[in-house]
Amino acid sequence: MIEGLASFQNVFKIPELKRRVLITAGLLIAYRIGAHVPTPGIDGEALARVFDQAQNTLLGMVDLFSGGNLRRLSIFALGIMPYISASIILQLLTVVIPALERLAKEGEAGRKKITQYTRYGTIVLSIVQSLGIAYGLESMRPDGIPIVPHPGWGFRALTMITLTAGTALIMWIGEQISEKGIGNGISLIIFAGIAVRLPSAIVASYTLIVNREMSLFTFVAIVAAMVAVTAAVVLMQEGQRKIPVQYAKRVVGRRVYGGQSTHIPLRINTAGVIPVIFASSLILFPATLTRFVPHPWMQAISDALSPGRLTYTLLYMGLIVFFTYFYTAIVFNPIDLADNMKKYGGFIPGVRPGKKTAEYIDRVLTRITLPGALFLALISVLPDFLIRWFNVPFYFGGTSLLIVVGVALDTVRQMESHLLMRNYEGFLKRSRSRSGAFSRSS
Repeated sequence: MIEGLASFQNVFKIPELKRRVLITAGLLIAYRIGAHVPTPGIDGEALARVFDQAQNTLLGMVDLFSGGNLRRLSIFALGIMPYISASIILQLLTVVIPALERLAKEGEAGRKKITQYTRYGTIVLSIVQSLGIAYGLESMRPDGIPIVPHPGWGFRALTMITLTAGTALIMWIGEQISEKGIGNGISLIIFAGIAVRLPSAIVASYTLIVNREMSLFTFVAIVAAMVAVTAAVVLMQEGQRKIPVQYAKRVVGRRVYGGQSTHIPLRINTAGVIPVIFASSLILFPATLTRFVPHPWMQAISDALSPGRLTYTLLYMGLIVFFTYFYTAIVFNPIDLADNMKKYGGFIPGVRPGKKTAEYIDRVLTRITLPGALFLALISVLPDFLIRWFNVPFYFGGTSLLIVVGVALDTVRQMESHLLMRNYEGFLKRSRSRSGAFSRSS
């Protein structure tokens, strides 16, 4: 504990890291302040009653990822999900459209162009979603009280402008955190939205115990399960398969280079929590529209995609497994790694350099990614059943726990790299080798 505090104090001894931490904190505070600015034309009390009745449904999950902004219908009600959905669409299109694939290979200039397309897509998706929400709110009358006292195109246009501008502002905040802060801007925004609900979740749990709706034994068992899941998440996030690499000796002039042995640390879960965020976003995007559009068949789709339903479980798990492999293929290229090893005289013992090495690395990575993908899928859906069985707050869902723990680990790892570059003690003393040149943070 004392060593951890000392490592944390080292953060403020490095001017650049201190500045990045303060910028990140300031931007996250601004995000939370904006979460309390309501959208005009809404009866907040009537809207709150709707979400109280939908706490453990798909609508509650949408509210979870918006950081509670949808419940209040603040200017940040759409959250960052339109940006994530646009990113997914662009990455999928990059694989199938040659022009985008060539653009992605142009380096920094191509990346900026794709980022620009992602921003445009975010605005389009935000307009569509905000219009669907406006239509749905006009039709809602909990207990006979209309949520929108004065419906019409004036309210719809104002809602579209407000929510779209809020999403654009969140997108800008996330990009600023990634560029000028400590990184992982989009993930940190989702992390902040989930973590800020911890106090209310504790109060809700206490209320359930006092009202004898949940026994103390059940609460202790749930907390113990959370600790076990957290430990398992850390273990899987930090788990590696080390492939030995030998570098041949090279004589340059009078000096001898190479000859040393090292390893390639292939992470079991190379994609981190990105697959969970992507899968949630892909489910929540149509779910937002189906939940608010008052048509029977749309409501049927919304019910089928509610947490705990078989269709939701199978689709969610399938998307997580798919995006785990998809994102791993994007961030880790065995062919480039094999070419670099061959260029500098490196080889895997028993494997021929070049194409055979790339095939070997790809085969190992494919095998170790499967348990990581299945682990993410199981942890994400299993607590949803426990929530329905034990009537605990939605905050204790596996998805939120995975994101909180995964983002926290990635953030600490990035701060660790800043500390170690300047010869300061880091947070993860026993895992310094895990931030080597071959590993890539999600």
